[in-house]
Amino acid sequence: SAAVDIQPACLGLYCGRTVLSVNGSVETYGDCGVCPRGQRTDDNKICRECLGSPDRYDWLYLGFMAMLPLVLHWFFIEWYSGKKSSSALLQHLTALLECSVAALVTLLLSDPVGSLHIRSCPVKKLSDWYTMLYNPSPDYITTVHCTHEAVYPLYTIVFIYYAFCLVLMMLLRPLLVKKIACGLGRSDRFKSIYAALYFFPILTVLQAVGGGLLYYAFPYIILVLSLVTLAVYMSASEVEFFKDLLVRKKRLVVLFSHWLLHAYGIISISKLDKLEQDLPLLALVPAPALFYLMTAKYTEPSRILSEGGNGH
Repeated sequence: SAAVDIQPACLGLYCGRTVLSVNGSVETYGDCGVCPRGQRTDDNKICRECLGSPDRYDWLYLGFMAMLPLVLHWFFIEWYSGKKSSSALLQHLTALLECSVAALVTLLLSDPVGSLHIRSCPVKKLSDWYTMLYNPSPDYITTVHCTHEAVYPLYTIVFIYYAFCLVLMMLLRPLLVKKIACGLGRSDRFKSIYAALYFFPILTVLQAVGGGLLYYAFPYIILVLSLVTLAVYMSASEVEFFKDLLVRKKRLVVLFSHWLLHAYGIISISKLDKLEQDLPLLALVPAPALFYLMTAKYTEPSRILSEGGNGH
């Protein structure tokens, strides 16, 4: 009988064959295995180079991951600066500079190098983020390792950004704090930097384990956190009237910051696909703060207790 060369099936959800050579319209493929970095499998189990660019939702996700360390920097700088220190503003600006430069350098070093545009593969489903969970075992003994970055470069680019943020912080912030943080004690002035040394590993683990979940859930996380933190801040600061906000500029800055986050969450959910329908949703951004300011006097604990006492 004539021998027929039949190539064995490529098992596994993310295993593919690399293209070894192209002769006209004829392609020669390698063995079934892991795709090289910057490639992912197509419908025919062939490794194809990622030639697309991130869509609007991908950029919004990257923006969210870039904002996380900046917001945490600002929070801990404010938390540890105290009322005596006049250096908080300069530290805030330095943190913004560190994260901005880190983001710029990360984009410039991504493929194509030297450009602010990046080459990417589209995200099709949640499993694309966790290819290590889909390595096949044809004989239930030997595992074929096909783990690769199917969502290139949305997974690894965040780690690179965090690394640059950490390096720039260690280069710039200690010198700045040592010179200007005259209102703080020797042990207190570096606490915001120590806090960053804790939250950067936490953010790294969060991206490594929950990157795919964050990709789909981050708009709702932004909305919930912006609402909760705004309510907590207003209640803790005893913000009751509009003139109280206008007198204290710092509270006004915090309010506008929460509004920006809230708008970012709404834009991320709607993706602004239909401008005539989605843009009016931004009018809802001030609604929670206005609702709180108008109803705070009716829910003041001392008033509730006094009225309850009078009722008895």
